[in-house]
Amino acid sequence: MTLSVMMEPREAMAALTAPEGRRDPYAYYDAIRAHGNLVRIKPGLMAAVGHAECSRILREPRLLVQDAKSHDRLYPDWRSHSSLRGFTDSVLYTNPPDHSRMRRLMSGAFTPRRVAALEPAIVQMTDRLLDRVAELGGDGSPVDFMAEFAYRLPVAVIGEMLGVADDDQIWFRAAVEDVTVALEGISRVSRLDAADRAMDELAAYFGRLVDERRRHPADDLISALVEAHDAAGDRFTRDELVGNLVLLLAAGFDTTTHLLGHGLHLAFEHPGFAARLRTEPGFATGYVEETLRIAAPVHATSRFAETDVDVLGTTVPAGTKVLVLLAAGNRDPDRFPEPHRFDPDRPDIQPLSFGAGAHFCLGAPLARVEAQIALPRLLRRFPHIATVGSATYRDRLVVPGHDQLPVSLG
Repeated sequence: MTLSVMMEPREAMAALTAPEGRRDPYAYYDAIRAHGNLVRIKPGLMAAVGHAECSRILREPRLLVQDAKSHDRLYPDWRSHSSLRGFTDSVLYTNPPDHSRMRRLMSGAFTPRRVAALEPAIVQMTDRLLDRVAELGGDGSPVDFMAEFAYRLPVAVIGEMLGVADDDQIWFRAAVEDVTVALEGISRVSRLDAADRAMDELAAYFGRLVDERRRHPADDLISALVEAHDAAGDRFTRDELVGNLVLLLAAGFDTTTHLLGHGLHLAFEHPGFAARLRTEPGFATGYVEETLRIAAPVHATSRFAETDVDVLGTTVPAGTKVLVLLAAGNRDPDRFPEPHRFDPDRPDIQPLSFGAGAHFCLGAPLARVEAQIALPRLLRRFPHIATVGSATYRDRLVVPGHDQLPVSLG
C-alpha cells in the first residue's frame, strides 16, 4: 500500500487502531515517518518511528513504563481488571526501584547457563513435534503449522524451563491468547473480560505450583524464583511472584510462536533463503535476526515522561506518553538500506524487537535459540513443504502474527 505523505500523523495513528491498519501497519508507520522520526500525534501523545530514537527512548531512565501510579492517573478503574493488575505486578510494568529488584532476582534464575542447557532438549522437542506433523500430514492432509508446531514448541520449552507438567500445557494456548489482550492496552477494554478470566485461571494455577515447589523444590525456574521469594532481604511479594510467572509463560511462548510463523512464511516467499537454511550451517543466525527485524513479534511499547526529556534534539514534554513503534524503527531507512527488503545477509542487523535498556527481554536468547534450531530442522525434514489454502491473522497491533498457517508436506 502506498499512502500520501500528506497523511497527518494523527490520521495515520487512528488508522493503526482499525483492523486494516493492524493487519498491514507498515505503510502507516511510513506515513508517520514522513513527518519525522519522533512526532507529536496530539497533546500528550508522541510516536517514535526512527531506529535511533526508539533505541534512545528505551534506554532513557527518565522515560518510564506504565505502572500502577500512571494507571491510577489515566485509568482510575483499571484495578477492576485482574489481567491489568497481574501484568502490573510483573517486571514488565514496573519502574525502579521495584523493577531493579525484580529484574535482579529474575536474572539470577534466568541465566545463560540454563538456556544453553536447554538446547539438547529443544532439539529433541523439535524432532518429536516434526514426527507428529509427519503423521498428521503424511497422507497429504493439510496441517496447521501454527497449532501443531509453532505453538507447541515454545510452550513445551518454557514448560520445561518453568517445570510445568506436559499435561498442564494443553490449555495454555487459549489462556495466553486471551490474557495477552491486556498487553494491547486499555483501548481494548471490551475484550478484557476474557483476559481477566484467563489471568485468574493462570494466577490460581501458578499459585498452586508455587506452594507445591515450596514443599518439594525441583531443578526448575519456578523453584529458583520461589527460593528468591523466600530469601531474606529484597524479594518478591506473592503477587509479584505469580505475576512474573504468568508473564514468563505469556512472553515465553507467545512471541516465539509468531517468530516461528513469520520465519516459515518468509521461507515460502524466499525459496533461495529456505534452501540455504537447509544446507548452510550458521545461516540461521542472520535469518532469524532479519526475521525479527522485518516481521517483529512485538510491534510497540510505550514510555511516559514525568519531566521534560530531550531525545536526540526533540523535546518530550512532561506528562507525555511516547508510543515506541519498534516495528517502524526496524524499517528505518536511515538505519537499514532498502528497509522493506528481506535480506538475512545484512551486516549488523540488531533489531529492536526485544526492546533495549533496562527492560530488554530476558527471554530473547531463548527465543533466538528456538528459532535457529527449529526452522532449519523443519525445512530439512520437509523439503517440499508449501502453503495450502489461506493463512489467517490475529487482530492485534502490539503482538500480531498468524492465527492459522496451513501447509502441505509435499
